[in-house]
Amino acid sequence: MTLLFAAFGAIVAALLESTVIPYLRIGDAQPHLVFVLTIIVTVVAGFDRGLVFAFVGGLFLDVFTQRPLGISAFALLLSVGGVALLSRAMSRARPLVPVVATLLLSLVYSMSLFVTFSALQGAVPSRNAIGLFVPSITYDVVLAALLGPLLVSVADRRAEAERPEW
Repeated sequence: MTLLFAAFGAIVAALLESTVIPYLRIGDAQPHLVFVLTIIVTVVAGFDRGLVFAFVGGLFLDVFTQRPLGISAFALLLSVGGVALLSRAMSRARPLVPVVATLLLSLVYSMSLFVTFSALQGAVPSRNAIGLFVPSITYDVVLAALLGPLLVSVADRRAEAERPEW
């Protein structure tokens, strides 16, 4: 996967998240497609492509949803750093890394969006901010459990096997 392909994929994911994904709500839960795909791209294609996907996807997500520019990119870049650390620690169980990373970093992503948006727009009254994010976190983990192991396994199978040069 080239950097240009990662950027194009991030634009498509941001467009889907801002147009189609709101119709896939279940109660208060709405999936964060760009976040989940950023985690998967970071695990499958590497840190540099994950950074490009997060930055471009975050900027276009902010443009499409009319948020202050850079909020989503900042939150996604924090998540890419966490995924990079987690994928090194869990290198033996690579197909499970997207699920575990989504479970651990979804709250970080949602809270960083909430805090930075609140800081820029004024205080948003919320007594139980974490309770607001639990349905979406669950939806993100289910989405990562469906897509993550499948895409990691396909990418690992397509990778060239190292063979000794004799």
